[in-house]
Amino acid sequence: MAILIPNEQARRIFLERQGLSLPPSRSLDKAGLLNLVDKLGFVQIDSIATVERAHHMILFSRNQTYRREHLQHLLEKDGELFEHWTHDASVIPSAFFRYWKHRFVRREAVIGERWRKWQGEGYDSAFEETYRRIVEGGPIMAREMKAEEHKSGGWWNWHPNKTALEYYWHTGKLAIAGRVNFQKVYDLTERVLPAHHHEPAVSHEEFVDWACRSALTRLGFATSGEIAAFWALVTPQEAKDWVDAHRDELTEVVIESANGSRPRAAHALQDFPTSLDNISEPPGRIRVLSPFDPLLRDRNRAERLFNFSYRIEIFVPEPKRQYGYYVFPLIEGDRMIGRIDMKADRKAGSLDVKRLWLEPGVRASNGRLEKLEAELTRVAKFAGVERVNYLDGWRG
Repeated sequence: MAILIPNEQARRIFLERQGLSLPPSRSLDKAGLLNLVDKLGFVQIDSIATVERAHHMILFSRNQTYRREHLQHLLEKDGELFEHWTHDASVIPSAFFRYWKHRFVRREAVIGERWRKWQGEGYDSAFEETYRRIVEGGPIMAREMKAEEHKSGGWWNWHPNKTALEYYWHTGKLAIAGRVNFQKVYDLTERVLPAHHHEPAVSHEEFVDWACRSALTRLGFATSGEIAAFWALVTPQEAKDWVDAHRDELTEVVIESANGSRPRAAHALQDFPTSLDNISEPPGRIRVLSPFDPLLRDRNRAERLFNFSYRIEIFVPEPKRQYGYYVFPLIEGDRMIGRIDMKADRKAGSLDVKRLWLEPGVRASNGRLEKLEAELTRVAKFAGVERVNYLDGWRG
């Protein structure tokens, strides 16, 4: 018989699995950062730096002693993290690289035909030349190989060498050795990731089992579709087949929603907590989350658990935006309490707060506003600006 999980318990389970239940001011060294990324599974990368880039914001929201140089060192010196794709470009523990080899094979099987339709026949004309250049000359950025006769364009108009670099990165022959002004530096994978992360080889069955089991661990509870979507490594059918084959190791649960929708059947591993007594209570302070925070990546799941509807409006024409270009979610304890539109003005040395929206039923009490001010002060310091500047009308 399935176990009914009340909404408050479900929220706290998910927050704990997503690294948001530990004290955010505890000391975090480089080894602790690696453990945190491992706990999350991946940290999404994004170039937009309205306040700070997404990967830094995601880690800072979980630990406010996080240091950017530790992340850079783990990526570029130690090789204990690597950049690749889950559902989006992400930072991933290098211990998982052997499983990503299966992704490389799968991608190679489809990417050629897809890119041929996109770039046209001869899209691979510079592949051999580009690879040889890196073997002999070492790490390189795309701009250093750009063909003089190629007309500049967006991602849809890559020059032949850029196409080769991205193809070899997507299929595992190249890795990202670092970034310069957020532009990728490519090198041979064997020169970027330590040898011990390449082996041992993983069978298909081991790969599927790891992908599903590790996803369920990090989600706490999930449907087979949510399991497949977590890493975007296995198909929904493979995840469904894995659930069917491992029912003796799983607990059937029913998750109570916060938004009035019907309770949702899901699966959990057998060490699933059965009461709030077994789950850490998240810190009561307010925290700013990145729009790409893994807590909210699955928008439908977030809406069911937190009754919080969140969409990024970057690509929405300005007159049609409900909130703003790049609006940050706010969490207090185990509740999503609102969102805030703000931007770091580094020339003026200020974090400019444009607008605050609190969720229905969330009061703008003095105590809550004081907690928000304390958090914005921390965010401003992290972003490298001196003060918080509240613009006219910021309270709405």
